[in-house]
Amino acid sequence: MELCPLIKNILLLDSEGNRVAVKYYSDDWPTNSAKEAFEKTVFTKTQKTSARNEAEITMFDNYVVVYKFVQDLHFFVTGGENENEIILASVLQGFFDAVGLILRGTVDKREVLENLDLIFLCLDEIVDGGIVLETDANVIAGKVASHSMDDGASLSEQTITQALATARERLTRSLLA
Repeated sequence: MELCPLIKNILLLDSEGNRVAVKYYSDDWPTNSAKEAFEKTVFTKTQKTSARNEAEITMFDNYVVVYKFVQDLHFFVTGGENENEIILASVLQGFFDAVGLILRGTVDKREVLENLDLIFLCLDEIVDGGIVLETDANVIAGKVASHSMDDGASLSEQTITQALATARERLTRSLLA
């Protein structure tokens, strides 16, 4: 029995069940096709629910999935069958609210795709290797904002060379810290 709650994955899918931003923290789905099959199953199973105002919880294939929808986006957080639903729900809500703060309230597929670098930074601030780091949306959004201010421009506005230099610099800083 694990003492520390573990997140299996965080999924952000569009209204057709296609990937927008996903992060897997577990080897439960060893191949990309296994991941895509899981995403389709999750989407199909939850599609007819109305998880617009509050998060919903479901269980299938020995996983607990907490989810919430807004506009044309579907947010999912998955944990093992014995995982605490409240922790999963707080991760989901933290991600959901942080995305809202980062995108200044305009949470839709187009806006997320235009700011995908910030969405992935957001995921990295919330969970690392399946371990929950932070669930407070203001803290998450603040850290993401400080990352993008450090760079002067978002990764999407940098050239490949600049982005690689920024990544190298961040890696060096993290190794020396």
